[in-house]
Amino acid sequence: MNLNPVKLSLIDASWLFLALSFLGAFCAHRVWGQYEGRGLYMLFQDLIRYGKTKQTLKRHEWLRVFDVPKRWFWHFYCLSVCWNGLLLVWYLNFTCGHQSLPSWLMGIIDVLAGVPSPDSQVPQLSTLLVQLLLWVHSLRRLMECLFVSVFSEGTIHLVQYVFGVGYYVALGLTVLCVDRVEKGSTKMYFLHSILPLLYDVLIFVLFLLGAGTLLSQLDWFHVAGVLLFTAASLLQHQSTVLLARLRTGKSGAVETLAHRVPEGGLFELVSCPHYFAELLIYISLALIFAGLSLTWGLVVLYVFFNQSLAAQLCHDLYLTKYESYPRHRKAFIPFIF
Repeated sequence: MNLNPVKLSLIDASWLFLALSFLGAFCAHRVWGQYEGRGLYMLFQDLIRYGKTKQTLKRHEWLRVFDVPKRWFWHFYCLSVCWNGLLLVWYLNFTCGHQSLPSWLMGIIDVLAGVPSPDSQVPQLSTLLVQLLLWVHSLRRLMECLFVSVFSEGTIHLVQYVFGVGYYVALGLTVLCVDRVEKGSTKMYFLHSILPLLYDVLIFVLFLLGAGTLLSQLDWFHVAGVLLFTAASLLQHQSTVLLARLRTGKSGAVETLAHRVPEGGLFELVSCPHYFAELLIYISLALIFAGLSLTWGLVVLYVFFNQSLAAQLCHDLYLTKYESYPRHRKAFIPFIF
């Protein structure tokens, strides 16, 4: 039997490296307790912690030089709204046949995807949906950072800030890399068999818009992905609101910046339902790609390890700070972890 080795593109190798790095960080955090207080251990903890989980860390003064306010999280989402919105507009123009993607952008995708740009390429519904939902997700998170969340004096490391800026730029490019190798479906049996009238109306509307080719690709996994994305987004928003209410009164005015035990919603089962919702959002986007994209699968793997580490740090803080903290709560995934 001949087994062909999987050849990873540059973008695939990058996401795999990030996923394994955070897996390694998670494992190191669990086993390095005996080195607490030493220089290397403190530097490691300073790099993986942020916000409330960093405030309890006894750090050297020189490490505080690299602190930036956690409330600057909104910078990430503002950048994402602008950058991924621009990519979305360019792809919409490409979809409607007005113009192709910029040559410099195509060159970047060539290098990252490891696949040369074809002479002609059919626009993919999966790509358009993922771009749109990523933009919606970024816009919602931006609005929550600006108008819902109540930030204390918590900080993040400068390295984390720079990483966050690059992350959302890379995420938009990753979607286009998936598009480069995505074959797409040319059949739409699911919607046509269940909602024939809606199908005919949409075909007519998209024909007028010059995007009828996209609807012919619509399949059950697109619908399922959008539904899961919506449910996960609502869960994350609810969790964000519940966290904010821990610091505000009935009038909505901020009363305290102290940390309290969150209650209600999925907080009754896990310490960090907003992190769990983040994972579900990325899984929903993988579903829109029919679950067949290796590249996006590696993105989901990275998000899983990244959010697992953040959730574990948060869960450990709750357990040590609050003696009455519910012991049945898991850190990240209900009933599992």
